[in-house]
Amino acid sequence: MQRPLLTLLLMIGLLLPGAASARLPGPQQTATSNQPRDLAQVRATKVLRVLVNQSRNSSGEVKGEPVGIEYHRLRALEHYLNGREREGQLIQVKLIPRAKEQLLGALARGEGDLAAPGELLDPGLVRGVSTSAPVLDQVPLLLVGRKGERSFSRVEQLSGRTVALTTASAAGALIQDINEQLALRKRAPIKIEWVDPTLAIEDVLEMVQAGIYHLTVVERPIAQRWARVMPRLRVDTRLKLGEPQAMRWYVGRDAHLLLATVDRFLTGYRAPDNQDAAFERIYRRQYRVHNPLARKDRQQLQTLRAVLQKHGQAQQIDWLNLAALAFKESTLNPAARGMGGAHGLMQITPSAAQRVGVSNTTTVDGNVQASARYLALIRRKFFASPKLNERERMAFILAAYNLGPERVQAMRAEARRRGLNGNQWFFQTERIAMEQVGMGPVNFVNSVNKYFLAFNRERAALERVAKR
Repeated sequence: MQRPLLTLLLMIGLLLPGAASARLPGPQQTATSNQPRDLAQVRATKVLRVLVNQSRNSSGEVKGEPVGIEYHRLRALEHYLNGREREGQLIQVKLIPRAKEQLLGALARGEGDLAAPGELLDPGLVRGVSTSAPVLDQVPLLLVGRKGERSFSRVEQLSGRTVALTTASAAGALIQDINEQLALRKRAPIKIEWVDPTLAIEDVLEMVQAGIYHLTVVERPIAQRWARVMPRLRVDTRLKLGEPQAMRWYVGRDAHLLLATVDRFLTGYRAPDNQDAAFERIYRRQYRVHNPLARKDRQQLQTLRAVLQKHGQAQQIDWLNLAALAFKESTLNPAARGMGGAHGLMQITPSAAQRVGVSNTTTVDGNVQASARYLALIRRKFFASPKLNERERMAFILAAYNLGPERVQAMRAEARRRGLNGNQWFFQTERIAMEQVGMGPVNFVNSVNKYFLAFNRERAALERVAKR
């Protein structure tokens, strides 16, 4: 017997025991309706379109196993909506992943029926929509740092410190309020570093654990969840950063019946005890980034800088991209040996090197030259489109370096077929990789990206040292 099931992430059916699920087309990147839909229209189409935060923390799925925090709630909402419906009249939930700051705008334009951020929203974003009953009530924002570094118990102690935040973080407005209080006491403000949009909240936490960023602020449930798989995170529970808030869902302003139904559901919902079992099992196995600018690694990078810059310039590749790849592949160790004949600083294989005309990869110069040429070959043949911005282009090149270019191109095509953005790797095409292959290639690209961003934050210092 068929019954509708929650279509997570990639908008495909999820197979459950004793049930078969038909695939539905994925969400469109542009609006399919300019009219807000209430519950009657949802029931008529048999589809509830849910705009979800594209973060893996909020809406991720790995090879059929859910790791996003909204999965169980939205699945339960689907069952609730179908509690009294007959076969053939059942509603199916479809997820539409968007950047957090785009969710409510897309909802107001009629591109979805419900928005489920999975995080607190910046109050400045909440306009033109209706808010639900609390998904979670009394949620405080907590400061998160790294074990072994200084902890904090009073906001005055944060004066002059830098906090890394993702775009649209609710902590931004909170820190502005705290800074007004600090100014009255003639203390230096807390500095906010708004991180690159390729980073989600879980990425920032990983970089805090590594010591790349020193502090961030996140919701207590998120901090506690990730601390279970990132044991070096420190959560400063004694520090009060404003009043707790409610995490909510959102519907269109005129969707009164849908809002009432969602409110009734949320009031009675109780999360299952094992909802994070897959999340913890999958993420405990993952590679974790390290600080690539620890003293010893910084010194090693300076010894390699000239060769990285030479071959980066020759192939029009930022030398820090080569440095980031080298750190991921070998931790800057020219003598490193890998699997399948991969070796050296860049872990290039002899066959890949020969393809770009380099016969000797045993030297650092030859190893970097072969890798830079191979990356440039992938870029030229597969990812030269002007529709790609440079960060996404590099992400696709790295994915192809790891998986093979043809396979990544097939993933882009599949992403487009499902309504995802085939010109965006982060949070979009990577979902296809997570489903088909698992976290391996996603982890690889993310790690290199984090190392690049770590190097790029100190570009001036790294290149200034080089000119002495």
